[in-house]
Amino acid sequence: MKKVAILQSNYIPWKGYFDLIAAVDEFILYDDMQYTRRDWRNRNKIKTPEGLVWLTVPVKVKGKYTQLIRETEIDGSAWAEKHWRSLAHYYQRAACFDEIAAWLKPLYLESRHTHLSALNRALIEQVCAYLGIRTVISNSWEYQLADGKTQRLVDLCTQAGAAEYVSGPAAKGYLAEGDFAAAGLRLTWFDYLGYPEYPQLWGDFTHYVSIVDLLFNCGRDSNAKMRYVR
Repeated sequence: MKKVAILQSNYIPWKGYFDLIAAVDEFILYDDMQYTRRDWRNRNKIKTPEGLVWLTVPVKVKGKYTQLIRETEIDGSAWAEKHWRSLAHYYQRAACFDEIAAWLKPLYLESRHTHLSALNRALIEQVCAYLGIRTVISNSWEYQLADGKTQRLVDLCTQAGAAEYVSGPAAKGYLAEGDFAAAGLRLTWFDYLGYPEYPQLWGDFTHYVSIVDLLFNCGRDSNAKMRYVR
């Protein structure tokens, strides 16, 4: 009963994103979708003494109104050092900073990516490796893509040999559930509720920050604060 999830790549996404990866057998990065501005594709939040702050990867968007996520180029390289300085500044007091910095810092200061998809995938894969998530991660362009919002997902699942498609709850408003049933696929909705709190710097607790917040604060104990990661 192979389970598949399909989602656009995000920049250092929150823990729920990684829980979804851990809950399935194959996770397809769906970067054949149109790039959307002011979204999670190229930015995420971290906690600071001044509240939540966005870390945003600059991308080239001028005149590129219909570009796909996988076509989106990163604008320059100065952002990487700036992001690492911010992470080090705000999380250097965290209990597991040194352990996480040992593998995360080189991804910022020694790696160079020209495209957003490649950067996102590299970060996602490294976090998965640290958490022990062994789910197969693939790209949507490795498959033949059908037309139609729901039909394309159905077709991707079929090509991947899935018996079950696990979707985020936000898709309930637009997915045609009957199309999955017609193709012999089970459709289930992922539940992001029920996460425990963990020791967190800077004021009132919030779940809705980048995974790095959990990693810096909990290190190897991060798995115990998630639902599907073991």
